[in-house]
Amino acid sequence: MKCYIVHAFSDTAFGGNPAGVIVIEPEGNFPPEEIMMKIAAELRYSETAFVKQIGSNVFHTRYFTPKAEVELCGHATIATFHVLSETGLIAQTGRYVNRTLAGNLHVELQNGAIFMEMASPVSLGIIERTDHLKRLYAVMGLTEENWTPDQIYLPEIISTGLPDIILPVKDQATLEAIRPDFAGLAELSSEMEVVGVHAFALAADDGMIHCRNFAPLYGIDEEAATGTANGALTYYLYRHQLLAVESEAVFIQGEAMKRPSQIISRLKLTDKQLSIVVGGNAVIFASGTIHI
Repeated sequence: MKCYIVHAFSDTAFGGNPAGVIVIEPEGNFPPEEIMMKIAAELRYSETAFVKQIGSNVFHTRYFTPKAEVELCGHATIATFHVLSETGLIAQTGRYVNRTLAGNLHVELQNGAIFMEMASPVSLGIIERTDHLKRLYAVMGLTEENWTPDQIYLPEIISTGLPDIILPVKDQATLEAIRPDFAGLAELSSEMEVVGVHAFALAADDGMIHCRNFAPLYGIDEEAATGTANGALTYYLYRHQLLAVESEAVFIQGEAMKRPSQIISRLKLTDKQLSIVVGGNAVIFASGTIHI
């Protein structure tokens, strides 16, 4: 099996979010789940994607953290289709179907940039009870004065493939000050049936949206770039009239990890159906062969 290490949501090495990509030969089959889990644990990245071509423009992708299989992973999808493009398995411009546990999603390549369709956005509930808010912000290492001004914007569980708690904080300094209790956050994430917390600052001097992502329940204390979570954040901004339809947002993530990432999202309305695409660039850092 061909193996690649890819830095996604960056156009330079050592930036973005690293992912493993394993390409299954067309005549081959996915390895047993136990083996895929062991490979993901051996590579030690937050996600490793296993991809197999099943049609002229259709690919089947499975995603594994070191601890579990997950329905979808944004940065690993960007990494996967970058590998497919760079190795000549697909064209550098085109539209493809990515079959995942979150559904059949479209991926579009535009002269090197890769954009992936998110699952239909859905709000799974606003966190508004005072005791729940206190617990959430406390587990993130924040006190009440770090909440958003007058608590105009409340945390909300949103999914565009994976459910995350979207957590607004009042400014970038507060975002940088987050120091989670990871054991407590993992317990809270399990109770609330979410992957983790995606925190963002409401205002930044550069006009971009700065964010941080934490998912210790899945063995990821912090992640440098998360496509699905920024898709969810896009929907949050839309719901709160902070982002208009047919507009584009740029998210900056990974700064606290010294791995700056840039994620682009686009919000579209077609036949009264809201859709979100998330994308960016990627670079192959290393490649090799897994002998199993």
